[in-house]
Amino acid sequence: MQAQILAPGAALVLWSLVMLLWTAATRFPALAKLGVNVKSVPPGGRGQNLDGVLPDNVQWKSHNFTHLMEQPTIFYPTLLILAIMGPYPHDVMFAWAYVALRVIHSIWQATVNRIPVRFALFILSTICLMVLALHAAMLTIFAA
Repeated sequence: MQAQILAPGAALVLWSLVMLLWTAATRFPALAKLGVNVKSVPPGGRGQNLDGVLPDNVQWKSHNFTHLMEQPTIFYPTLLILAIMGPYPHDVMFAWAYVALRVIHSIWQATVNRIPVRFALFILSTICLMVLALHAAMLTIFAA
């Protein structure tokens, strides 16, 4: 197994946890500022219910955390396939590029959140993921 290709996945997991902590660190004080006692909130509430309640810049962190629970779910199994099958020579670079772009995307979305730049970062990271997924598919489809 090729452990090198798994390191970017571990890094993205850690980054996702950083975003979760950042979400909590901004959301709870914002709720307190509004006088909302989280213990009195009815059961079944969801984070997106706070859109329009909390300031947008507080919710941006939560939105990004949600994004990190979406597309990267394709990234992780792709890395596992590549680790098992043996990655192509530049796959580790593409995996790290994907992670770097997702981290930059997170920071941008959580702070500035201007769509054109955010979209460009998303497209660039998606291209990296597409390359990795194509390689994973080729390695498995054409395996001897």
